[in-house]
Amino acid sequence: MADTPEATLQLTPRQIEKLIFPVGFYRTKARVILGICRDLLGRFGGRVPDELDQLLTLKGVGRKTANLVVTMGYGKPGICVDTHVHRISNRLGYVRTRTPEETEMALRAKLPRRYWIGYNDLLVSFGQNVCAPISPRCSVCPVKPLCRRVGVTISR
Repeated sequence: MADTPEATLQLTPRQIEKLIFPVGFYRTKARVILGICRDLLGRFGGRVPDELDQLLTLKGVGRKTANLVVTMGYGKPGICVDTHVHRISNRLGYVRTRTPEETEMALRAKLPRRYWIGYNDLLVSFGQNVCAPISPRCSVCPVKPLCRRVGVTISR
């Protein structure tokens, strides 16, 4: 429907809401999208930056989204750390961090670069289907022998 910031700015917030509806906080995100489009036009000539630091200057863009743009949009190395990546990396005992940002930095230091881009996809699916936040399905987990089960008090 709209493939440029200019075209997106022709849409109403309601139209954007309908397009992104399954996403959480879709009303707020619709307004953020319009703000980002204005910012892209005003500061970056309508082009989405390919550098993490520049992306982080856009209001509403955090580290996870910036890393997603850099990796998926530009094929550059980066690690998208969402709740699944943060939780599972710690649960496995691979890192010991308190926040997603700390997890990203720990993974950048420890995880071989060739695994950075695919790590998020792998753990999101795994976190949704096996290693749930509450009562993970340890009985069917293929990595159970390697898992330290940090913070797991009840499982299935």
